[in-house]
Amino acid sequence: MITISGQAVCGGIAFGKLYHIKKSVGMIERRHIDDVENEILRMNNAREEAKSQLGALYEKALLEVGQDNAMIFEIHQMMLDDLDYVESIEGIIRDQKLNAETAVANTADTMADMFASMDDSYMQARAADVKDISERVISILSGATSGGIDSDEPVIIGAEDLAPSETVQLDKSKILAFITEKGSSNSHTSILARTMNIPAVINAQGIMDDSLNGKDMIVDGFTGEIFIEPDPDTNARLLEKLKKVNEQKELLNKLKGVKPVTKDGQSIMLYANIGSMEDVPSVWANDGMGIGLFRSEFIYLSKDTYPTEDEQFGIYKSVAQNMLGKRVIIRTLDIGADKQVDYFDMPKEENPAMGVRAIRICLNRPEVFKTQLRALYRASAFGKIAIMFPMITSLSEVKRIKEICKEVTDELDKENIPYNKDIELGIMIETPAAAVISDILAAEVDFFSIGTNDLTQYTLAIDRQNSEAAKFCDIHHRAVLRLIKMVVDNSHKHGIWTGICGELGGDLELTETFLAMGVDELSVSPGLILPIKQKVLNTDLTGRKDELLSDI
Repeated sequence: MITISGQAVCGGIAFGKLYHIKKSVGMIERRHIDDVENEILRMNNAREEAKSQLGALYEKALLEVGQDNAMIFEIHQMMLDDLDYVESIEGIIRDQKLNAETAVANTADTMADMFASMDDSYMQARAADVKDISERVISILSGATSGGIDSDEPVIIGAEDLAPSETVQLDKSKILAFITEKGSSNSHTSILARTMNIPAVINAQGIMDDSLNGKDMIVDGFTGEIFIEPDPDTNARLLEKLKKVNEQKELLNKLKGVKPVTKDGQSIMLYANIGSMEDVPSVWANDGMGIGLFRSEFIYLSKDTYPTEDEQFGIYKSVAQNMLGKRVIIRTLDIGADKQVDYFDMPKEENPAMGVRAIRICLNRPEVFKTQLRALYRASAFGKIAIMFPMITSLSEVKRIKEICKEVTDELDKENIPYNKDIELGIMIETPAAAVISDILAAEVDFFSIGTNDLTQYTLAIDRQNSEAAKFCDIHHRAVLRLIKMVVDNSHKHGIWTGICGELGGDLELTETFLAMGVDELSVSPGLILPIKQKVLNTDLTGRKDELLSDI
């Protein structure tokens, strides 16, 4: 048995086989080969596998986004059989005796340059297509994956680290647990694991050793321990622990339908954070009272080009309808920093966390912003949608946002398109600037939602993605808690409500503190709703509020 220890970021216990997710190789090794025919066979086998993958993607897209949008995968399949493309690759292998990866890459570069130099815009677009299919073939040849899980049964994912754009493409039904060699507790892999309520361990050095791929293992998401090919005693001990975890879940399930009210009569709304339509069933399964954060950026991260108004409208409408009149708070596009989208073609920044991200991108690119807003307003006719704007720092930003919203609603009125004219507009308080002027901002919006991940990062000047700096990050820092209390107090003075949608909202050590502050709503990963409800039901704040807030 081999034991690896990492940092636990989501509790739970998983039994299964390790499945390595490896990034595509950035630099292709140029190698001389002797067996030409075998190398051509390797290349053709990889092409066939690529076509098979594209066929599966076509079927999936057909169901999710319709035939017109799925057609690109059929085009890519045909391009893989293009005679000029195949003969060019084979020619390089035969004439120059180079490995298949190099031959495919050289052919892709030559053909992409040729397409890009053409005057016709349709043909210019084929440059990206030939690059795309070639990268897929190279990934297969090199043994790296391209975002999928090639397994008939659920697996434990192992990776060096995963970007948001990579995690969003994974088939969540096939994931038992996440293990990464890098990362932080606030990384999007960690957040995704908590949303799915599956075990996750980060900073597990050695998990990507090739010899471990496919091995049976147990992941303890409570302790951060990983047991590879566990011995009988360890297996029995973890099975018993899993039995107790499941018994606790059954006890929590009995709280479904019970209103979250403290013993002294203080109520709080318990909402869920989600990233896609597929997460809605987990909101219902965990008795969520609504959705406090729908991360709309995952729609952008999962695509190769800007999602259209109708594509977004369909998603927002579906979520609103499936929530049956419960409030659905949708955050507008929040990319930048660690969430990069290639087709936005953002200039490289020395300090992206402090750069052009979230609402700054939207205000710089109003055409992208208005497309999303039109989709959101149209969807508001089908359920209780609220719109939330991230990364606010000033009153002028809020006023400009409201002007753009007015432009959108004027357009919809002219087109006789229905929408909810009383839709709630809120902002995220995730910068110290917004917290400090929250008394001014409260007069302009319907609600606040505190994003504690970024608020902590910016208040403590600690990069939330930097694992080396993590030891300096006190998530219960008095400065952060004081800012939260300030925001709650200012919102109530102006008659609006305040929620917390960051990771601190799910911190059971702070539940009583937040209740004492008067926080109106906590929006957390679905699996945390019932544990928090249990904490609320067992809390009595009578005569204790001053004590709970005395250290802030």
